Amino acid sequence: MIQVVSGSGLSRGGSTDEYLFHQGTLYSAYRYLGCQRAVSDGSFFYTFRTWAPRADEVRLISDFTDWERGLEMKRVTEKGVYEVTVRSDVSLSGSVYKYLVVSGGVGRCKGDPYALASKGGCDGGSVVVDGSDFVFGDEKWLAYRRKTVAASPKGHYLSAPVNIYEVHLGSFDRGENGEYLSYRELADRLVSYVKTMGYTHVELMPIAEYPFDGSWGYQVCAYYAPTSRFGTPDDFRYFVDTLHRAGIGVLLDWVPAHFPKDEWGLYEFDGHPLYEYQGKDRMESRSWGTRFFDLGREEVQSFLISNALYWFREFHIDGLRVDAVASMLYLDYDRLPGEWIPNAEGGNKNPEAVAFLQKLNSVLFSEFPDVLMIAEESTSFAKVTHPVSEGGLGFNLKWNMGWANDFYEYLSTDPVFRKYHHHALNFPLMYAFSENYVLPITHDEVVHGKRSLIGKISGAYEDKFRQFRCALLLQMTYPGKKLLFMGCEYAQFSEWDYQKGLEWFMLDYPIHRETREYTASLNRFYLSRPELWEIDFEPGGFSWIDADNAAGNLVSFVRRDATGESIAVVISFSGSENRVCLPAKRGETYEILFEACGTGERRPPIKARKRGDAWGVPLTLPPFSGYVLKKVKMKLQNATVKYRKID
Repeated sequence: MIQVVSGSGLSRGGSTDEYLFHQGTLYSAYRYLGCQRAVSDGSFFYTFRTWAPRADEVRLISDFTDWERGLEMKRVTEKGVYEVTVRSDVSLSGSVYKYLVVSGGVGRCKGDPYALASKGGCDGGSVVVDGSDFVFGDEKWLAYRRKTVAASPKGHYLSAPVNIYEVHLGSFDRGENGEYLSYRELADRLVSYVKTMGYTHVELMPIAEYPFDGSWGYQVCAYYAPTSRFGTPDDFRYFVDTLHRAGIGVLLDWVPAHFPKDEWGLYEFDGHPLYEYQGKDRMESRSWGTRFFDLGREEVQSFLISNALYWFREFHIDGLRVDAVASMLYLDYDRLPGEWIPNAEGGNKNPEAVAFLQKLNSVLFSEFPDVLMIAEESTSFAKVTHPVSEGGLGFNLKWNMGWANDFYEYLSTDPVFRKYHHHALNFPLMYAFSENYVLPITHDEVVHGKRSLIGKISGAYEDKFRQFRCALLLQMTYPGKKLLFMGCEYAQFSEWDYQKGLEWFMLDYPIHRETREYTASLNRFYLSRPELWEIDFEPGGFSWIDADNAAGNLVSFVRRDATGESIAVVISFSGSENRVCLPAKRGETYEILFEACGTGERRPPIKARKRGDAWGVPLTLPPFSGYVLKKVKMKLQNATVKYRKID
């Protein structure tokens, strides 16, 4: 039996939460709004709250009440929070509900913005969740995270590598009949694969509930609900816990910039712009057809910051990759002249967005100093990864999309003409230490006619694979953390298709299987060499040997760790043989630790020779090749990494 009861004394809430919510400082808003449960004397009490300040009436409609009329909700704050509490003899867990929001005589059925589970799709029904009894077993991982992630103003990794595998859960793999796999099935498959491949983290494209598969998850309607496509919230907890137990971090794509115009979502929630900006100069994205969050509105700040904390608190995730930061920062983003209004200083920066991002990162790091906040910011906006105390936005990592775009253009250029584009190889080091960068090869660059990574590369079939190896070697040895999109590791030729699984059958072909083995060997090599990750964000970790060999399509440089140990890297993107001499001292001997192209067999050490008045290590580089070398101390230590077969 369902009975409406007056008051809300049995549920979480009260005047303090109301005040903080409207002030933009309620950072656990999901424990106040949405559906809150309490149990007393064998009865279940559920309090439903939502924010709809310009509504004339709000009603709770559900499968435990009348779907047409439902239950009237009472306005309990002047600024528009509505509430109703019901008593039930049995748990309502799993029941479906919505809010009927009436404004101007028109009723709109809305999903609960704070629902912890949702049916998603075109329906968007919110699902009652009675909490979770899932027990995490990831204490060792969390201890490792606290040990390796710096709790300093810079907030970045100090003593651990970061090698991210970007994954779209709906297309990483599918069942025998093309159906989605569950969170639990995906966890079990990903763990063994990611661990064997040598990745440290998995980054998931958005998994908060979204209606349209073709949005890839970037058009979110239910921000607190893990998508039901793959299971329940506890199934997702199992996913995270399973990866953590295996020593793999989990990062989420998070979309605080914009949301879609699906009727059941946040769009004009109370019949008017509410979560979105009200002015047409800021309200809508021309390209995406979505609405931009009103980041200056206090209740929206409570909603978004609470949501970010929710994923950390409730699911133990290790970081957020914040999508489309540039669209938040610029008033003229995706707008023509005359369509936007300058800020008070006459510029195009959005001061509300800057203040919001600084507030977001300050709050998150005050509670979780050992997580990652990664900005996808596509411009040269200053101090994205600098501390808020220094006027920065407070992120601790940023995608280096400039490096990626220049590098793709370089790879697509015929080697004969690459000498005219050599800046793609050496210019990134002019700004490499201005921010804490991730070098990303992402989903966005292998779709919509942009071609797959190997498809971008100029040249004959087998030469593409040689250059592919060199490209990954350069990514892994340049300063910055690493990210590679799924399927790139074995050089899938087809563009990524969200509607089907990856083309794993390509591994039946030896050249693709060998490419994956090479990627795994390179990943493991990266993990084993502190020179490649210990000083990523300071000039002391890198120096050029030769930055300007444009004629040879070649770069050579040194990477160092915190103790001063160093390795030398030389990579040739030329279709012709290159001969170089790396500087060395008399009597020194160098060993090849890793090579981009070759058999993987051990090579004899190379002794320094005198060339004119100088000593050096002579190297002959075949077309499209690369080497990592280290000076031998006393006796030969490490042989070349051999490519281990992957089951």
